[in-house]
Formats: sequence, structure tokens, C-alpha cells
Amino acid sequence: MRAHLNQTARQLDLPFGDRRMTFNSRRAQEMGKWAESEGGGEAFHQAVFRAYFADGLNIARLSVLTEIAESIGLSGQEAQTRLAAGDFRNAVDRDWQRSRSLGITAVPTFHLEGRLLVGAQPYALLADMVRASV
Repeated sequence: MRAHLNQTARQLDLPFGDRRMTFNSRRAQEMGKWAESEGGGEAFHQAVFRAYFADGLNIARLSVLTEIAESIGLSGQEAQTRLAAGDFRNAVDRDWQRSRSLGITAVPTFHLEGRLLVGAQPYALLADMVRASV
């Protein structure tokens, strides 16, 4: 499986390192919601992806997430405050509920008109999925 992931990452020109541990992403999801509310969602998600998949960092650690927020120009202190207050907990819960209702159990999963495509996929497969829906 790891060899397949490495090959797919290379084909798609995605940063992918030799991560040996899996870390809980719940905090990152909540902080990502906050970053979205601050206009930095895309940059935050890209930075978390790189931190986790390329650099093997523990994205469950508040210090790692704070550093990521600051690296994209957001306030690390505000990020910590909003996370501690649970301001985006319900939004993430709703995302999880929706995912379960759609049968999504892995990330990434592409969902279009009831069809699921799981995992990082070549552009051609994504394009085929879109064409099949029109």
C-alpha cells in the first residue's frame, strides 16, 4: 500500500514523505475551519497536508498547528484561543456526520452525484467521473 501511495504522489507531483506514524487530525480540522473563517483556509489546508504527509509532523500537537497558522500569516494566539473555546467543534461534527451519511470513510474521497472515488486519483479518473455525471 505504501508503495502505491508513493507512486501516486509522484505521478501527481504531491509532496509525500516517509511518514511512519498516523496522528489524529481532529484539532487540525477545527483549526482549518477557523482558518477558513479568516480567509486562510486553502493555505492552511495545503500547509497541514505538507506537514503531515511530506514532513511527518504530528498535527495533533497544538504547537505544530500554531506554527502552521503563523507560517501562513494567521495569529497563532487567536488560533489557540478559538480551538480551546471549541468555536468550530460543531462545524467539524457536522462534516463528520455528513461524511458518514454519504458513506465516506477515507480521505480524500471525491463525491459527485452519489458516486465515490477514493484516494488521490489521476486527473483522468476525476475527469471521467465528471463526464459521467453530465
